Amino acid sequence: MRILLAEDDSDIAEGICASLRHGGHAIDHVSRGNLADAALHDHEYDLLILDLGLPALDGSEVLRRLRKRGTSLPVLVVTARDGLAERVRVLDLGADDYLVKPFALAEFEARVRALLRRASSQGKPELQLGRLRLDLPGHRAWIEQTPLELTAREFGLLEALALRADRVTSRAQLVAALCDWDQELTDNGLDIAIHRLRRKLRGSGTGVRTIRGLGYLLEEMDGFGGDPA
Repeated sequence: MRILLAEDDSDIAEGICASLRHGGHAIDHVSRGNLADAALHDHEYDLLILDLGLPALDGSEVLRRLRKRGTSLPVLVVTARDGLAERVRVLDLGADDYLVKPFALAEFEARVRALLRRASSQGKPELQLGRLRLDLPGHRAWIEQTPLELTAREFGLLEALALRADRVTSRAQLVAALCDWDQELTDNGLDIAIHRLRRKLRGSGTGVRTIRGLGYLLEEMDGFGGDPA
């Protein structure tokens, strides 16, 4: 999943980015509130991790503008402001969760998993399509009871397709889901990842169909045995 981190403390930001990238997520990081606001206008994210004490534009104003636009993007506030009145104010502005610095990394990761699980699967712990099952926050997949061995990129690709299983996912959407600003994915690299994912899905009853000129569709395929065109 793609996450935006708005944090001006470079040491904290480095630790958070390392943790989330290790978990298979694509992370964009900004250190100023105005840059966070601009990124939220220009890109689609699955989660915003927001510090309140940002330069140029306070995190509270970033959150207020986000909610004014009508988006339901999950927001985890991480801040040194620990007063009760401040927590209530920020939650009333539309934050989904609130974590006071300093915090244990394990607790932070658990809160991220909970928010992503709630947003991506409507509170369900798993997604299922045919014999294929996915645990999104746990980054695990199975064909019935057999674990499906996937690289981080392959799981990210499967996740992006599964979350849009009822509609076509464009190549641009897949690239955005798999890469952050510091990474690039060539057309050839995406084609290779799709080919490898198709190969590993054989026998699952689920395949990745190419919709010419539009993108890709993850769908149930009776008797699926090869790469669908």
